[in-house]
Amino acid sequence: MSAGPAVVVDRLAKRFGASPAIADASFSVAPGELFGLVGPDGAGKTTLFRILTTLLVPDAGTATVLGGDVVRDLWEIRARVGYMPGRFSLYPDLTVEENLRFFASVFGTSLEAGRQLIAPIYDQIAPFADRRAAALSGGMKQKLALSCALVHRPELLFLDEPTTGVDAVSRREFWDLLGTLRASGLTIVVSTPYMDEATRCDRVALMQRGRILTVDTPAAIAADYPHPLIEVRVQPADRVRAIAVLRAFPDSQSVFPFGESLHYTDRRATADPTVVAAELSTHLVREGLSATTVTPIAATIEDRFMALMGEPDGAVAA
Repeated sequence: MSAGPAVVVDRLAKRFGASPAIADASFSVAPGELFGLVGPDGAGKTTLFRILTTLLVPDAGTATVLGGDVVRDLWEIRARVGYMPGRFSLYPDLTVEENLRFFASVFGTSLEAGRQLIAPIYDQIAPFADRRAAALSGGMKQKLALSCALVHRPELLFLDEPTTGVDAVSRREFWDLLGTLRASGLTIVVSTPYMDEATRCDRVALMQRGRILTVDTPAAIAADYPHPLIEVRVQPADRVRAIAVLRAFPDSQSVFPFGESLHYTDRRATADPTVVAAELSTHLVREGLSATTVTPIAATIEDRFMALMGEPDGAVAA
C-alpha cells in the first residue's frame, strides 16, 4: 500500500437492482484534508461510504483508500481507518468505558494507548464513564461514537452524517472537535445534508442521485454561480403569491424560498444585477405586491447546489 492521496475514487458505480446508487463518481482526497460529501437523503453518500470502508463491493470503477484497493486490500484498510456510521451503532447495554475498551480490543490496542488522540472528546464524556450508552443524550452518544471510531488511532476517519438528529449546539461542538482533529493532521471524510456544515470543509463534493455534481472549495463553488442573484423580501402573507409572480417574470431562471427571503435567479448571465433588481421591483409593484427589499446578493454554496440540481445529467464536471 503506497503513499499518495488518502482516497482516490475513479468512475465508481454501484446499483441495487435497477436503481443506480452511485453513477460514475470520481474525486480524490488529499492527506490531512477535511473533505465533505454533501447532498440530500438518497444522494448516494452512505453507499459510497460503505464502499470506501470495504463493506460493499463496487459494480464498476475503482477506489483506493490509503493506497490500498477497497476490494483487494480490505483487511489492511480496515485496520487503518475509523468509521462512524449514520445510525448510533454502539452497544446500548455497555457503559461508555466498556464500549471504548471493547472497540480498542477489536483492533488489538487499549483505551490507554489511544487516550491521547481522543482526549479532546473523551474529556467531555468522562464524567459519564459508568453510564450505559442507551442512557446518554444524543450529543453524548455522538461523542462516544466518535471516540470509539478514533480509539485505535486511525490514519483516516469516515463520518457518515454524524450530526443528523442532534441539536444545533451539539452540531457546532462536534464540528469544533473535527477542526481540532484536522489540525492534528488526521484526514477526515464526512458526509452531511447541511450546507452550513459544508462551508467548514476544505473541499466538498456535491452529490445528487448518485452523481458527483462538482468538487471544489466551498468558496469556489459559490463563486461559480453563473447568473445574477437577487434577494427579495415581502410580507409573509404575500410570500406564496410573490413566488408565482417572480417565476412569471420573462427572464426568470428560478425562484426558491431561502429562509425568510426569496432567491431569484435571472437567466441573463451578463445582466447588471442592480438593473435586474430595479426591474423586479417594478414588476412586483405592477402586480400589486410591495416588496420590502429587492437586493443583489452573492451566491452561497446552497444556491449553487440548487442550480446544479436543475442542470441535465452530464452537464457538469465530476
